[in-house]
Amino acid sequence: MRKRIRPLLFFAVLCTGFTLPAFATEVTVYKSPTCGCCNKWIEHMQANGFTVKAQNVADIMPYKSANGVPLALGSCHTAKVDGYVIEGHVPAADIKRLLKERPKVLGLAVPGMPVGSPGMEQGAHKERYDVLTFDNAGNTSVYARH
Repeated sequence: MRKRIRPLLFFAVLCTGFTLPAFATEVTVYKSPTCGCCNKWIEHMQANGFTVKAQNVADIMPYKSANGVPLALGSCHTAKVDGYVIEGHVPAADIKRLLKERPKVLGLAVPGMPVGSPGMEQGAHKERYDVLTFDNAGNTSVYARH
């Protein structure tokens, strides 16, 4: 009898419309209180299923330093998600891939503020840019090209 209950229970769960919870990983973003492109990146992250906790700070540099972001990879905001550092306008899809693959890196970065990256949209104009991985030793490699 017990073997019959499991398949019936599975079928009953399917019939009730039960779905798995949506992707909801919390991202903490350290940013200037007046940065509009940071707010647009946050909206991009939220639209892609992330829960975002924005921390407005007077000086972002201590957060970059404390999280091992090399100066050459700097951008306007620094974020933390599930043990990784995210520097700048990294697309949500690349962050989801990072969280799925779990490479042994410190994080991802989009140096500067390339036009067309999430939060930096300006109509049809888009610059090509790379998403880079970085580690504690400052080594980088290309993770994605956009």
